[in-house]
Amino acid sequence: MKDIAIDLMALEAGELGVEETLDLFALLIKSGMAWDLQGSYGRTAERLIEAGLITRDGEVSPNAVEQAMAA
Repeated sequence: MKDIAIDLMALEAGELGVEETLDLFALLIKSGMAWDLQGSYGRTAERLIEAGLITRDGEVSPNAVEQAMAA
């Protein structure tokens, strides 16, 4: 990911794949930005954590992409 703002715009436009989305949210969680942006980002981050796809430390869990695609 080169620029968070560009990635956020791509997310909003539905242009990110599963792996890119997980990587973006992992970065947002790790940096703490997930909790500072508009509420939907924090809620999505929390759902990804609760689903076990991303850790509370902002690491993408092993097999997260496969799990997310199967859901």
